[in-house]
Amino acid sequence: MTLILTFLGKGDSHQSLVSIATAQKLSNLGLRVLLVGQNPGPTLSTLLETPVNTFPTEVSPNLMAVKLSSTFLLEKGWEKVKELESQYLRSPTLQNIYGQELGILPGIDRALFLNALWEYYQSCKYDVIVYDGDSPLSTIRMFGIPEILSWYLRRFGQVLKESDVGKTLSPFIQPIISAILNVSWTPNDPATEPTNHANDILGKWKNALADPKHVATYLVTTDDELAIAQTKYYWGCAQQVGLIVKGVLVHKGKLIDSLSQEFSPLSVTVISQPTGTDWQSLQDALPDFLADSMPPQPITVDAVSREVRVFLPGFDKNQIKLTQYGPEITIEAGDQRRNIELPVPLRRQPVRGAKFQNHYLIISF
Repeated sequence: MTLILTFLGKGDSHQSLVSIATAQKLSNLGLRVLLVGQNPGPTLSTLLETPVNTFPTEVSPNLMAVKLSSTFLLEKGWEKVKELESQYLRSPTLQNIYGQELGILPGIDRALFLNALWEYYQSCKYDVIVYDGDSPLSTIRMFGIPEILSWYLRRFGQVLKESDVGKTLSPFIQPIISAILNVSWTPNDPATEPTNHANDILGKWKNALADPKHVATYLVTTDDELAIAQTKYYWGCAQQVGLIVKGVLVHKGKLIDSLSQEFSPLSVTVISQPTGTDWQSLQDALPDFLADSMPPQPITVDAVSREVRVFLPGFDKNQIKLTQYGPEITIEAGDQRRNIELPVPLRRQPVRGAKFQNHYLIISF
């Protein structure tokens, strides 16, 4: 089983330092660790004192590092698409378009990074993958892609399948989805609908996100009042996309009791910044990332009590909007919108009441 660890923190929280120290600490325990950096600059190579490339490179025993490049990943995926086009279409149209020519559409880079993480996760080559994103909101949006795409497939999949365009493109779309999303497929498979395989891979991602033994996030902050408020906002946004937060790491944390109240029920750990190339003090202060814990689940549904509870820390009731359309309810909080598919007993039942209490939006049917 592979664990993906990521950290959400502002620039002054030294998030990259924490990611590197975590990777070093876990590799020293004998675990196979891959440190994945998204920042295109030289930060990771400089801090590690080792060149980090687009292919996993050994940094020290049990520790590999790789820097994600959207252009490299796009070129890699594009060659697969062209190969499949020539295999499944009599008159390929993409053979004269090269991956090196393609620009990156806004938002596509996050999908490419998430897919790269998924491939490393599925390879079973690593016990822990430490992901160092370039910004908290970018990381949150990246991990929110499975939730958003599953909604689009849920609501538009049947429409596409029954349309003339969908029927025409289905034989070609299916193998492309297999290549890009890294799922197995054979032309003789009776379940050859593109949405079936896409839903399968998205479902696996969502299941992994829902289990802190597979994907876990830690908040990184300082004891500054503004930093704490911003970090609590990241906490709420992470919950909105199903990314479970297990704990808080605080630089310069002096008022530990006050901080524990701010982030209750999460555990709060005070950490120090390494001096020079001495990482040991920071590694020693880090918590046990492999310890079992039961952080709050983003959503719990009780069909018997006809109640849905949504955990939304970092927000107040004036920042939350609830709407209901057909079989789903939509929660808007901060910069995130989440569509919740209701179980059959609650589907199409009108919302009878909603209250915000102790960071929970409690919806009754």
